[in-house]
Amino acid sequence: MTDITLFKNKKIAFQTLGCKLNFAETSALGKQLKEIGFVPSKANEEADVVIINTCSVTDTADKKGRQVIHRMIKKHPNAYIVVTGCYAQLKPEEIANIQGVDLVLGANEKVVLTDFLNDIEKKQQAQYHVVRTAQIRNFRPECSADDRTRHFLKVQDGCDYYCTYCTIPFARGRSRNASIADTIKIAEKAISDGAKEIVLTGVNTGDFGRSTGETFFELIQALDNLEGNVRYRISSIEPNLLTDEIIDFVASSRHFAPHFHIPLQSGSDELLKLMHRRYDTALFAYKINKIKQVMPNAFIGVDVMVGVRGETIELFEECKAFIESLDISQLHVFTYSERAGTKALNIEPIVPINERRRRNEILQHISDAKLKAFYDSQQGKEAFVLWEDSKKGDNMHGFTENYVKVECKYDKTKVNTFEKITIKTA
Repeated sequence: MTDITLFKNKKIAFQTLGCKLNFAETSALGKQLKEIGFVPSKANEEADVVIINTCSVTDTADKKGRQVIHRMIKKHPNAYIVVTGCYAQLKPEEIANIQGVDLVLGANEKVVLTDFLNDIEKKQQAQYHVVRTAQIRNFRPECSADDRTRHFLKVQDGCDYYCTYCTIPFARGRSRNASIADTIKIAEKAISDGAKEIVLTGVNTGDFGRSTGETFFELIQALDNLEGNVRYRISSIEPNLLTDEIIDFVASSRHFAPHFHIPLQSGSDELLKLMHRRYDTALFAYKINKIKQVMPNAFIGVDVMVGVRGETIELFEECKAFIESLDISQLHVFTYSERAGTKALNIEPIVPINERRRRNEILQHISDAKLKAFYDSQQGKEAFVLWEDSKKGDNMHGFTENYVKVECKYDKTKVNTFEKITIKTA
């Protein structure tokens, strides 16, 4: 049992890397620690405890995680250093061997961090608590607010897909979620606290319901029935899980924004098979066309990966041509990075690093052109913008329901409010 009197008014600092899911989890950890007496440290103030929530999606993410750990140890030399997140789940011993780290927690333990915080005395050698992936069971729906008025609601964690290039199932475990009823309670609390925009996040968001016998479609129906001046966005959702009924529902819903983020990963059917993806290009194209049929002004972001093992120049050109044919708004281009323990390491040929970067640049140019075309198509249209509390020069910005970024003169009274506007220039 944690003695909470040990932590009253102790200062805590956080450092979060990676996805929005990590930010939601860090926010939840902050709430747990506040309940047992911790207070946030101020800027340039040394903390008593530092929590570092890491990412491990690429080798670069691991490297950045190590850099942040060393930087926080240097900045807070007397602090009790806790490292958690995907990097901690995958390589706990590597992190535990970093001089200055005191506690390493895996994905299962992160959710109940306070159970492991018995004291905050510096350790000669870091302790680590990480169960095997198959034993990861803990899940709590969580909601965090960032500094742009947007909230992130964690509705699901883990993944059962085991794509050949990906370590996420090893880092986060099997797909799991809370019930719709429990998830709705978290959303209701966020709305009562003033949330105007809530983004539904997860590792495999559309797989919601696997552990409770419910469905993602039922969840968004329940959320749409909540009262309040709020809108929802669906974060990344697999194309095979983005059903026609979900698309049609978003088109006619009260609160869901016409904004989709859909991972493609490759525009080559041969590569999709090598990746063990659960769809082909025909299904993906159908989903894009379906969205545009019922929501012509919808923003569609697409994830794509370049330089994967097996991606010959011919297959890359096939991917490029397919992407150019799609009526999408923007690409999120990722350069493939080899990950230990993945089946992709058995695939040939290997794409040289410089060639991976070249292909990334090519798709980035396509993305820029598509984004400009989408923004140009929105000029003169009416939309509702949610203004954010950020100031650049004399201006503030916000996003419309279909994710067009707009600016106006800064007005503090507009922060976290909706305003009907006409989009003038892109």
